[in-house]
This record gives sequence, C-alpha cells and structure tokens, in this order.
Amino acid sequence: MPNGGFDATAMIHSRKGMDIPTDTVTIIEHRDNNNVVAEYNGQRYTAIFNPFVCLYYVDDIYGKISG
Repeated sequence: MPNGGFDATAMIHSRKGMDIPTDTVTIIEHRDNNNVVAEYNGQRYTAIFNPFVCLYYVDDIYGKISG
C-alpha cells in the first residue's frame, strides 16, 4: 500500500440511520476481507470489506484499536 494506506469510502457504524452513512476513511491494513484496519477521525478501528457491494464497513463503536 502506498504511503501507509489508501483512502476509501466506507459505511461507518455510528452513522447508521443517517441520511449519508458513508464517509472517507484510510485503509491502513487489509489482510483479508474480514481482517481490515481503518483510520477514521484520527483513530484506528477494525473493519471488514464486502466485495459484493465494494464497500468497507468500519466499526467505530466497538472496534476501537488502542495503542
């Protein structure tokens, strides 16, 4: 990945139910579709990738990565 990651559109867990539930995140690591690390608002979170809709899903409620 160039320069530590790439930007992508993602569904954000805390934005569920909003008019626009997506936002831009930085994908830091994509080991496989179920094991992704994304950065959103300066914090890293766990995420998954759904290849059928070509979207990342970032869990900014329960998936915070400390440290």
